[in-house]
Amino acid sequence: MRQSYVYILKCADGTYYTGVTSDLTKRIESHEEGKYKGSYTSKRLPVELVFYAEFTDINFAIEKQIKNWSKAKKEALINGDYDALPNLAKKKFNR
Repeated sequence: MRQSYVYILKCADGTYYTGVTSDLTKRIESHEEGKYKGSYTSKRLPVELVFYAEFTDINFAIEKQIKNWSKAKKEALINGDYDALPNLAKKKFNR
């Protein structure tokens, strides 16, 4: 099976972009060059690769899940604070 990568970029404005690719080096270069004008990252250069995970089957890559995570939860993943992930997934309700 072909290797796939889920990655997170930190943009110049402090936001995060999550993507998936089969060629991480080439994809990061595309982001850094602003290859796709008008894209989310092209308006927020420079970008920095802050996380990636390798998968042997793209169907198991969790990009779509990560895209919906809060900034705090993404930062816990980036920092390797895996124990915090379940708590950051809980919804907070106002009383």
